[in-house]
Formats: sequence, C-alpha cells, structure tokens
Amino acid sequence: MIGIIVLCTSGIAMSLTQTLIMPLIPTLPRILDTSASNASWAVTATMAVGAMVTPIVGRLGDMYGKRRLLLICVAAVAVGSLICAVAPGLTVFLVGRALQGLGVAFVSVGISVMREFVPAAKLGTAVGMMSSSLAVGGALGLPLSAFVAEVYSWRLLFFLAVGGSVACYVGIYSLVPPSVIRTGGRFDLVGAVGLSALLLTLLLPLSKGPDWGWISPITMSLGGSAIVIFVGLVYYELRRPNPLLDLRIAARRDVLLANIVGVMAAFAFYGMELVPIQMLMAPSSAPHGLGVSMMAAGLLMAPAGLAAFVSSNIGARMVTGFGARSTLLTAGVLLITAVAAMLVALVIEWQFPIAFLVGVTCVIGTSVGMSYATLPTLIMEATPIEQTGEANGLNALMRIIGLAAAAAVVGMILANNVTDAAGTSFVVPSSSGYIGATVTTLVAGVVATVAAIFLSRKQHAMAADVPRQYGR
Repeated sequence: MIGIIVLCTSGIAMSLTQTLIMPLIPTLPRILDTSASNASWAVTATMAVGAMVTPIVGRLGDMYGKRRLLLICVAAVAVGSLICAVAPGLTVFLVGRALQGLGVAFVSVGISVMREFVPAAKLGTAVGMMSSSLAVGGALGLPLSAFVAEVYSWRLLFFLAVGGSVACYVGIYSLVPPSVIRTGGRFDLVGAVGLSALLLTLLLPLSKGPDWGWISPITMSLGGSAIVIFVGLVYYELRRPNPLLDLRIAARRDVLLANIVGVMAAFAFYGMELVPIQMLMAPSSAPHGLGVSMMAAGLLMAPAGLAAFVSSNIGARMVTGFGARSTLLTAGVLLITAVAAMLVALVIEWQFPIAFLVGVTCVIGTSVGMSYATLPTLIMEATPIEQTGEANGLNALMRIIGLAAAAAVVGMILANNVTDAAGTSFVVPSSSGYIGATVTTLVAGVVATVAAIFLSRKQHAMAADVPRQYGR
C-alpha cells in the first residue's frame, strides 16, 4: 500500500512541475529579457520533449526495468528544476524546461510498474488513483504556483520543485520494488529517432501555428513532413522484430479505441479549462466576464481536479463491476451533458453565476477522472504484460496530442473572436468565440463516447501468472 501512495504522490508532484509555469507566462518576457514569442517556447519545449520521451521511456521500462526509468525521469525533473531556478536567461531556462519534460512520462510508467507488484484485487483502484494524479496536479498547480510567485519569488517555485523531486526519488527507491519482468532485446534507435521527428513536426505546428500563421510556409512544410515521416515510420516499424512501437498491438480493436478516447477526452478536458478560465478572469463588463483575480480563478478551477481524483476510484470500481465499456460510456454521457449545458447557457446569453461554471468544470473533471482511471486498465487487459509500458506510453502520448490540439484549436477560436471589454483596455473573447470553442469541445466529447460504444462488451482477464509480490 505504501508503494501505491508513493507512486501516486510522485505522479501529482511530476504533474505540478508541468503546470507551475502557467502563472509566469505573462511575466516571462520581462524576467527572462526576451520577446513574448520566444518566451512561449518555455511551454512548447516541455510539451514536445514530454511527447517524444513518453513512448520511448515506456519501451525502455519494458526492456530494462520500469522502476529504473521512473528514477531517471524524477532525477531529470530535479536537475531541470534546479537549472530553471538559477537560469540567467532564456536559453538556460529552456534547457531546464526540456529536462522537466521527462516528468510527463512518469504516470504511464508508474501505472505499468503497479501491474507487477500490486495485488490484483487492488490494481484497478491503484491505477485509477495514479491516472487521476495528472488532473489533480494540473488543477492544484495553478493556484499554488500563483500564490508562491506573487507572495515570494518565481525562482522559489523551481527550488520547491527540486525538493519535491528529490523526496519522490528517495521514496520510490526505498519503497517501490524493482521490476522483475523485462523483455530485453535491442533498442530500436531508428524508430525512436523517427518517432521524435514525427512528434516534433506534428506538435510544433499545433503549438506555434497561431504565431507563425496556419498557412505559413514553415507550418505547412512541417505538417507535410509529419505525413511523410508517419508513412515511413509505419513501414519501418512493421518490419522490425523488436519495434519501438508494436503497431500490431496498437491496432487491436480495444487498444485503438482506447487511444481515440484518450485523445478526445484530453481535448475536451483541456478545452473546457481554457474557456472557463478566460471567463473567470475577464472583466465583468465583458461578455460572460466574471472579473476575478488569477489566484481566485485558479482556486475556482481546482475543484475539477479534486473531482477527477475522487471519481477515479469510482471509475475503478465501475470497471470491476460493470466493465470498461460501460464506465467509459457513463463518463462520456457526463462529459456531453456538462458541455451541452454550458453551450445552452452561452446561446441563450444567460449571465450565469460562478457556481454554475464551477459545477460544469467539476462534472467534466468527474468524467475525465473516470476515463483516465479506465483507459490504462482497458489497455492492460488487451496487451501482454511485457508490453504494458509501451502500450500505456502510447496512450499517454495520445493524451498529450489531445492537449496540444485543444490548446491550438480552442486557443485559435478564442483568439480570432474577440471584443473590447466596455470601460477597459482589455481585449477578451466574444460570445461567438466562447460558443465556437464549446461546440468544438462538445464534438470531441461525442467522438470519445461513440468510440467507447464500439469497445468489446466482454472484459478480458489480465495475466494471472504475474508475480504480484516480491522483495527487492
């Protein structure tokens, strides 16, 4: 039990390191003496590195031991946080943020290692708690980092991340048993390079498209390159005896549908974080503006993360009692209902209270918590234990792509539909911007639910010959 607590706490800590920079974004150009466009790389670098290393770390964990890779990820986050804390300028700061990106891979590998030492009766609950640590860390990160940055210093944020990472390293090394199930074999270096190139050419246009222009030569060329690299990577990986990504496993019906649900659920969750946070911080004279401070807005968004954490346990129990398909369908209905309620309120121009907005985000958080708790279990049921890290890494990658796509698409809709707030100098999203962003999020929720409908009705039993308890 103590190992589960250590892993879940570490998952929250790793997620916090990804979101602690969010309140700093408006001030990064000043504190790093750079332009706003250059400063935005502080977010892009972490996301891009996290996407690239997540499936690679999953595969390496299967080959050489999952706990070993967990420790490497945590150590990289500690070093990256220290570099950010003492960085004299943008270049060094970006190196630190890139190293922090290794923390993105932590949760998927942590879920995989749980399969090796957690008793079968507790595995579903443990996986649910671990999965929801992403949402909890994300929800708590904004108000916590805003408070520290405003009251103390932005550098203190990163020093705190160093201390937290060191504590996680010690806890994992001392209390989480090492892996005994390993695939061995030769690492697919060409596949790793190809996958990294694919993700770079895919994620950079998504994240930088608003700055570069969606039809600019660099955006279009990167998008075209992504297509070419994808075709070449699929051709190569299908012919490898030990590929980085076993595409035959990824093409299995339930695994493929789980990845679709992962992309769409992540898109909907992040899309419905971007819309409410804009409403909360917009002046009260603006359309649907509620006029609260950044810290207050972060606190008001935090219950969604807590709802995700609580609902992850509910989702794990539902998987045991009713199956993954029914659980994901329930989560999809909750998501569609909440987003549809938001859409109706916007269309009829209801000046809804803050409580309504918090309620909508909490229902969405509940839906995502149930989904994130179910997806790893579904994937582990459909894949051999020696490929668990690889398969969960791919699903985590799909969620990262969903987040990046939501940031690009929803952000573009909000940025291209703006208005002046009466009596102020603020430019804020217009009603049509909010409606367009909400409709897009609703479509993602519908796609996730439809994908869940086509999942197998029959639950598969996970390998019964897995050693659940062993010493170090």
